[in-house]
Amino acid sequence: MSFLKNHPFAVEAKFKSTIVLTYALPKEQLEALLPTCLTLDTHENNWAFVAVALVQTENLRPKGFPKFMGNDFFLAGYRIFVRYTTNEGKNLRGLYILKSETDKKKMELFGNIFTHYNYSTIDIKLSEIDETLNIYSGKGDLDINLRKNENADLPIGSVFEDWKTARRYAGPLPFTFTYNEQTNEVTIIEGVRQNWIPKPIEVLKANVGFINQSKFKGAILANAFINEDIPYHWKKGRTEVWKNK
Repeated sequence: MSFLKNHPFAVEAKFKSTIVLTYALPKEQLEALLPTCLTLDTHENNWAFVAVALVQTENLRPKGFPKFMGNDFFLAGYRIFVRYTTNEGKNLRGLYILKSETDKKKMELFGNIFTHYNYSTIDIKLSEIDETLNIYSGKGDLDINLRKNENADLPIGSVFEDWKTARRYAGPLPFTFTYNEQTNEVTIIEGVRQNWIPKPIEVLKANVGFINQSKFKGAILANAFINEDIPYHWKKGRTEVWKNK
């Protein structure tokens, strides 16, 4: 029944908010984390990127189902910016899943049945007071403070010269990829979004346990963006056997 993990049906939701913090590392540090079918999506051929995506979803459900059948979840995802060349020769830009977290066991259960996203359940919560946001999880080792400020400066030490360049790495991107080593299959999931205009957000504090691991030593916070009230859906997954090029 492993085929069930390949996103066998389309899914839709509203993103009440999606916050993405992107960390830069020398590309050599991330190359070892990718399957051979994927390549890093780099900046100036030096820097590669890990995205920490923090998403409040509303009415998440199979596409076409009524809203009352949907569920609200908080999702945290850790992804690498990558590229993949399909067997037809199309060069796709997207994200490779490292780990996914959620606030509800129901999402963990069904997420791990129908995806390869590797969900676990943590105690994650978002609170907002006077345009200041806090995202906290003891189990997930998250403590992030943000201020809504479209005029925010880039994070100190960012590898980007301006927000325009930084916005190219403001996931989620159009595609997400998973790879099955046993079958040599790549599953391609395409996301479709509306009113997608990433706005800079000021980072006051960012403790992210996942990024504090030794394999990400020296990671530099490169940008941070927020989007709110975004209709979103994922198409049914498409799987192909990767032809080693």
